[in-house]
Amino acid sequence: MRHELNRFKTLLKEHAQRQPDAIAVQGADQHLTYRALFEAVEVRAAWLGSQPQGAFALALDNGPQLLLWDLAALFAERPCVVIPPFFTRAQMSHCLRQSGVTLVLSESGWDSRLVELGYAPHARPGFWLCKSFAAAAIAPETAKITYTSGSTGSPKGVCLSAEALLGVAHELEAASRASAPMHHLAVLPLGVLLENLGVYAALIAGACVHLLSQQHLGISGATQVDFKRLVGVIVQRQAQSLILVPQLLMGLVAAVEQGAMPAEQLRFVAVGGARVSPSLLARAEAVGLAVYEGYGLSECASVVALNRPGSVRRGSVGKPLPHVQVRIAKDGEVLVAGCTLLGYLDAAPFDGRWWATGDLGHLDDDGYLYLDGRKKHQFITSFGRNVSPEWVEAELTQSGVIAQAFVHGESLPGNVALIWPMDPSLSDDQIDQVVGQCNARLPDYARAHHWRRLTAPLSVTDQTLTANGRPRREAILERYQSLIRIPQE
Repeated sequence: MRHELNRFKTLLKEHAQRQPDAIAVQGADQHLTYRALFEAVEVRAAWLGSQPQGAFALALDNGPQLLLWDLAALFAERPCVVIPPFFTRAQMSHCLRQSGVTLVLSESGWDSRLVELGYAPHARPGFWLCKSFAAAAIAPETAKITYTSGSTGSPKGVCLSAEALLGVAHELEAASRASAPMHHLAVLPLGVLLENLGVYAALIAGACVHLLSQQHLGISGATQVDFKRLVGVIVQRQAQSLILVPQLLMGLVAAVEQGAMPAEQLRFVAVGGARVSPSLLARAEAVGLAVYEGYGLSECASVVALNRPGSVRRGSVGKPLPHVQVRIAKDGEVLVAGCTLLGYLDAAPFDGRWWATGDLGHLDDDGYLYLDGRKKHQFITSFGRNVSPEWVEAELTQSGVIAQAFVHGESLPGNVALIWPMDPSLSDDQIDQVVGQCNARLPDYARAHHWRRLTAPLSVTDQTLTANGRPRREAILERYQSLIRIPQE
């Protein structure tokens, strides 16, 4: 038994003994006390230990059963893959094959696909077994294989140890402890590593975790959100902590501004996954939302730095958490040591100390980390200015009017933004006004000097977005090259 895993298991056992009747997890129509949770996980872990060896995959939406089996795999020390519900059938197939998954627990919607892949129904309902996959070269200490969509190609399988995962979870709990949130609502799927660890952190704190399906929350796929429904669930469940991506934060801020919910209900709202506009954070602060921006990546077990109660610096992603070290390379790239991946599947193990994140950034004199964009996405204008497109895109899309924005300026005298508004009937004059307001917050060289309306929204279907909603930049440039041409003036 590894140190962090043993520590985590001991904590859950202590919760089961000290507060046996406290609710540990609450679903739509099922709940478990801490005593029931611990007992159910132990039974499931023992059963997993009796099954054929190999990776174990969970293709379930958020709910108590997903958490029980996720914890069971952790305690049984069996490599586990949680498939994000927004992954396509092709991506799911890739994950199962590459990981050499022998045992799957899935919802009925995946049955035909599992049969095509060579799985057969297990004697236990909901489970599928496959013995035909070649054994994957998984690092011996792998507890979880998490998949990143990336900007191109098939998703990458990142192998992480229980030591790394639970080390981060303990630091997340410590970071939020001053706020003492006792009701955590999982808004993101547990297939997103950040949410998975956020749930572990809530359990470490002895809090109640609310796990509801994405449909119940009003979320569809990776980009569609019914904010009225989502906010209604937050209020109904009396959630005190959330983990959000910027677009979800924008909806939450708007709801509080409109009086749809009280800001003081939420004690700790962590936001990450993409650049957050300073103007959006200022709006959150103005309405009294306790929002804390952070930064991380799957290869470093999710969270690297985080603003936290009593230690906030606007514009930064916070100080690095105690379990990691951060330094900046000569070319501005952020390097991280501590809690790094064991390696990628189908690749050599990672045996170095410092992981090159691909992100550009800098540290201030007090140790706060600031991000300056992605190293590979940065473009250089014809005036020799370096620009991170994510910076400009964040300002545009977090205005509350523009749903999607793509900014390009490589070797151009002015940057061009491709735009899809939230309301397709919005006039060009209205869009132009919003672009002008965003430009006023940016230095001249980073502004959207020209903009063009997209003929259709960027999507996974036309390969202009990754499965988790990030732009596939090369595909967009190729598809819309005629729109990106600088107009003659």
